[in-house]
Amino acid sequence: MVPELQTVIAERFSTPTKSQEMTFQPILDGMNVLLTAPTGGGKTESVLLPLFNKWLQTRPKPISMLYITPLKSLNRDLLDRISWWSARLGFGVSVRHGDTTQHERKMQLENPDDFMLTTAEQVQAMLVGVRMKALLKNVKWVVVDEVHELADSKRGVQLTVALERLRELCGDFQLVCLSATVGSPEAVADFIFAGRPHKIIDAASKKNLEIIVDAPFPKQEDKLLAEKLFIGDTVAARLRVIHDLIKEHTAALVFTNTREAAEILSSRLKNFDKDLPIEVHHGSLSKETRINAEKEFKAQKVKGIICTSSLQLGIDIGSVDLVVQYMSPREVSQFTQRLGRAGHSLDRTSKGIILAGDADDIFEAAVIARKTSAGELEPPRIHHKSLDVLAHQIMGLAMSDYRIPIEQAYKVVKRASPYRDLTSKEFYDLVQFLASIHLLYTDNGLARKRRAFDYYFGNMSTIPDSHTYRVIDITANVPVGSLDEAFVAEHNEAGSTFVIKGRPWRVVQIENDKLYVEPASGLDSAIPAWEGELIPVPLSVSQEVGRIRREVAESLKKGSSASDAATELKTRYPLTSQAASRMVAYVKSQTAKWPVPDDKHLVIETFGEYTVVHACFGSLANEALARFISALLSAEQGRAIASKSDPYRIIFGSVQPKDIRMLFDRYKPEDIKSVLTLALPNSSLFKHRFLQIAKRIGAIRKDADYSRVNVDKIIKAYENSPIVTETLNEIFTEKLDTEAAEKILADIKAGKLKVVDCQGLSPIGEAGLKYELHDIARPDRPDAEILKVFKNRLLNTRQRLVCVSCGNYSTSMPVKDVDTEPRCPKCTSKLLACVHPHMTEAQEIIRKRLKGKDMTAEEMKKLERIRKSADMMIVYGSKAAITLAGRGIGPQTCSRILARMHRTDDEFYKDILKAERQFIATKKFWSS
Repeated sequence: MVPELQTVIAERFSTPTKSQEMTFQPILDGMNVLLTAPTGGGKTESVLLPLFNKWLQTRPKPISMLYITPLKSLNRDLLDRISWWSARLGFGVSVRHGDTTQHERKMQLENPDDFMLTTAEQVQAMLVGVRMKALLKNVKWVVVDEVHELADSKRGVQLTVALERLRELCGDFQLVCLSATVGSPEAVADFIFAGRPHKIIDAASKKNLEIIVDAPFPKQEDKLLAEKLFIGDTVAARLRVIHDLIKEHTAALVFTNTREAAEILSSRLKNFDKDLPIEVHHGSLSKETRINAEKEFKAQKVKGIICTSSLQLGIDIGSVDLVVQYMSPREVSQFTQRLGRAGHSLDRTSKGIILAGDADDIFEAAVIARKTSAGELEPPRIHHKSLDVLAHQIMGLAMSDYRIPIEQAYKVVKRASPYRDLTSKEFYDLVQFLASIHLLYTDNGLARKRRAFDYYFGNMSTIPDSHTYRVIDITANVPVGSLDEAFVAEHNEAGSTFVIKGRPWRVVQIENDKLYVEPASGLDSAIPAWEGELIPVPLSVSQEVGRIRREVAESLKKGSSASDAATELKTRYPLTSQAASRMVAYVKSQTAKWPVPDDKHLVIETFGEYTVVHACFGSLANEALARFISALLSAEQGRAIASKSDPYRIIFGSVQPKDIRMLFDRYKPEDIKSVLTLALPNSSLFKHRFLQIAKRIGAIRKDADYSRVNVDKIIKAYENSPIVTETLNEIFTEKLDTEAAEKILADIKAGKLKVVDCQGLSPIGEAGLKYELHDIARPDRPDAEILKVFKNRLLNTRQRLVCVSCGNYSTSMPVKDVDTEPRCPKCTSKLLACVHPHMTEAQEIIRKRLKGKDMTAEEMKKLERIRKSADMMIVYGSKAAITLAGRGIGPQTCSRILARMHRTDDEFYKDILKAERQFIATKKFWSS
């Protein structure tokens, strides 16, 4: 090793880590290397130091080294770390990603550094820049960090082709990849090295892990907190535990599975304790907000960060002494990565707590905790022959050269492992499609058309860039969630119904980026495709959950007490006594009258119009089975069969067990994929994905307004196109495990998996209906409940009372506090106007009028509305204030409502709700 480097290393390290000892020589020898090691194992320096040595020996022209990461935030962290080495060794380093300014980009071209940190997406842009391509010809070494994050996504597929395009510029280069511990390093290596000679170095040392799964019982204080924050008492119990854990530790990361959950949890914690020093961190927040949260946390000004996967990679955010996972992490790989953030070095213990929710969640969390401790990670699900990524790469090749022969482009793409099985016909068909949508010329090779620039640079990221619509409940005037543009495109007509947050809603009106809805009823409502975007629970996890159920049931059957069964569970799984007790109680309640669905028994139970198929086969296999059964029964019975699945059950509406058994008998395992291929194009899931892929292939503009398009017509226009082919390909890779479903059906036919029928709703079945379908499983939401929510909203709406008689009184108050016959406390006049609480100018307008001052036309218009409002208040008192609190209800509509003879309060409030609904539905036609 170069003496200069040895001197600098001595400043930083006293002794080499295990990964450094194992990687130095293979990298110095020029080998392609995949290094896998747990978080905190010193992977970065392990691969960089030998590369620094090679650079010092040869000092090639810049840019000689590319360091590619999956996150911009990783680049920020790495720049700080590598700058320490560059200052001492004399090489230049810079960062290039989406936030890099134009000035910085210009400087990178005019004075290029030796070492460039970048993202997978920015490589795409660099490969088509004339001046940047000239610099990339000097690349000798490429490092890909966190390669496991790329291997099972289309971002990774895109990168594999980009690396082949880079080789076209600079010849071959040494490729070194870093990965956290993965389930199948061989699969990752094959993915990234594409059959080239390489060495896999597993530097995994046994890291000390301290994991516990908790499911706290609510205390009296939790019940009081629940009332204060309008949440369930079990949620309040989890909230209290998180609050106490953050207070007790120096630095805690609290991971949630969704961005929405992170925001809600943070908000509730701040309501609980406004002085608790916490921040939120997720991908939808601005760069400045995220960086500030990281800095404040590292400086220990903030004790806790509520975050998503945005902080589970190796960003240096200081010393973390606790990781809290809110609800089951759903996947071992996810939790392993997150847990590694605590005790971010091999000599420290990684301490983690999973705060589980319902009983299914506790079982699942227990399995994932055990598997994490044992290092049993899932293998990646790799995308093969992704046509949308291929379309973008073909355009990149056409833009890199004025005209590239089709055969040459095909050879470049085929070198990448995801496309090694791509036929020349498949490639040529896609080329012809790109020509048909006016992106390419194909005469004498591939050449770009004018529209190619906008398409290529607008689609460098394979992450869907989907606009969302906020869903507003008009009865309570509160947001209930959000919907992706593709779903809105399909269900954008007034009267359409859909399910969100477990409840059915009817569309009243779409206005800009808001969807106004009212409560509806029925299981036949469409279910937004994004509801399935949670990380899928693997089959192996669900099967072990089934096995635990069976073993607990057998133990209870043999005479063990619930306490003994819970104690036995704690010997095998890292559980608190409360969590273990809840697991046993769950199984015990099932054994009282019903069979236990487990890893060897598929139980079908009926309850009213619902049939629950208990199947411990994970998210993707159950979803494949659900859609297979629904498609066949819908075709045979001539009606739509609704279904909903989770990792442990499938729920159908109006289906008989004998109908399902008949399908198991009649159809072969190999029929599953062919049936789904025919049925999927009619589903919301397909339409949602279709529009995303149509964007990435270039058939639809990225800025298209999907609330005004007919998705079915677009699909029909492209029914035999690569868009449909790739949509199915993506769904079968990411959303449906047809291979597992085929094995399940084969096991049923062979008698290895027993099918058991039972009547009535069991506790495990009820859990599915409660948490999956919520109010749909109960009787339709009654008008009385809707009116109660609506009435509560109106009575708590603040309005401003202004005295029109003296002009000296103006106050804002909730409508419920308005007297039946209100009077001005200054002059005792009944001439009080009721206006919007923010209309503070109302008092000034009245005073100007009383003093005889000149008024503008706009002020006269407002004065007229104020007077009419006062007239309503004199005649009807507080009832006028209640009516005027309705959205969009002015004095004229108020007068019309109050003039009616209402026999009951319900009739009165129904009229106000009807007026609101009418206003929302017709608002877009009003000029003001």
